[in-house]
Amino acid sequence: MKILKLGLLVLSGLVQPLSATEQLFTQQPSMMPELAKSGSYQVGVKTVKATNPNQLSTVDFSSLTDRELTLEVWYPASPDKKAMPATYEGVTRLHKPFSLQGEAYRDGTPAESGSYPLIVLSHGYTGYRTIMFYLGEHLASHGYIVVGIDHTDSTTGEVDFKNSPFSGFPSTLVNRARDQQFVLEHFNRDDNFLANIVDKDSAAVIGYSMGGYGAVNTVGGCYAHTAAGLQRLGFPEQAANAMLPIFNFCNAGEEKVDGRWKAMVSFAPWGQELNLHSPESLAGIDAATLYITGDHDDVSGYEHGVKKLFEQTGSDNNYLLVYENARHNVAPHPAPQVAYASDDDIGHYIEPAWSNEALTRINEHMTLAFLDCHVKQLTDKCEFLPKRESSNQVKQADGTLTDAWPGFPNRWGMGVRFVRAKK
Repeated sequence: MKILKLGLLVLSGLVQPLSATEQLFTQQPSMMPELAKSGSYQVGVKTVKATNPNQLSTVDFSSLTDRELTLEVWYPASPDKKAMPATYEGVTRLHKPFSLQGEAYRDGTPAESGSYPLIVLSHGYTGYRTIMFYLGEHLASHGYIVVGIDHTDSTTGEVDFKNSPFSGFPSTLVNRARDQQFVLEHFNRDDNFLANIVDKDSAAVIGYSMGGYGAVNTVGGCYAHTAAGLQRLGFPEQAANAMLPIFNFCNAGEEKVDGRWKAMVSFAPWGQELNLHSPESLAGIDAATLYITGDHDDVSGYEHGVKKLFEQTGSDNNYLLVYENARHNVAPHPAPQVAYASDDDIGHYIEPAWSNEALTRINEHMTLAFLDCHVKQLTDKCEFLPKRESSNQVKQADGTLTDAWPGFPNRWGMGVRFVRAKK
């Protein structure tokens, strides 16, 4: 009888079957910023494995080991009416499985021609390679190759968030930026399936939270850990002193910043509340930089965290996008239904004062405008980067509203600020 009742509930839509694939996004073209609309390319997606050999073990911090990474790759694809839309399988922090419907086509045939810049997409702690799948699909539809990384040791599937929540944190500190650099090098080789269409001269890195912590380093923001700081993060005194040189490096471990990095987008990057990026190195960053954050970020901090990073960054093209009354979760896809059962899970996605879908649409619009402007050098797209700080439209004496931000529908842009660094 219980089985029959459960079946009736599933049929009525009150309870989802365990294998149900969720559609997280609605169709709302009249409300969407212009550049949040899909581009002209059909998008393929493929899951691949890659190995970075002879990397430092974060188990004993002395031996070398091959570092295995799982990557989700979105790319412009050849039109194929028979291709099947992709689904993205994942687990929450409490290891509850979910399945999400995508718009890309699984294992689609790559475009036959073209040259598409590489974008590296890097999740936070904990996270997974498809936590920003909406952005990967969107950018690929506009002519980019996007690679989302499962950062081994710090994914939601690997970390026991209840009993050992920081088990993957040492690996995160060591490997986040290095993983980003490795992916760039991997997809610039001639033996990957997109070798014929990847632009080998232009790339950008997009990071969220700890992914942002790594992205700042990748484009030149050197780490500046102290022994006392490592102790505050939980390292014993002796270990903190011994391992300090391991955690302090620049340029993703390279001698200098890789010149292929033309731009960085950093969502709610962690670290600068603890002064973990040296101001001197930040001042020397050349790549175009866009920081995106909430002004009530209670993980990375705003005034003394992300805003400070922005103010210390010396790039000639340096911007800060601020969601008013938002906290830390400004980058992930909306929460899957199963996440609503637990504070530990829903706290990984939800924003108290914002629709997460609205956040994703603005992220798509602003990120595309920024990358088209500074990676593809499309000057017409630079005009979509606002010159007025506030998105709010003000009612004037004649009853009309001031203009909306470029590309934003009239009356639909509220509660966002865009700051250009003073030169």
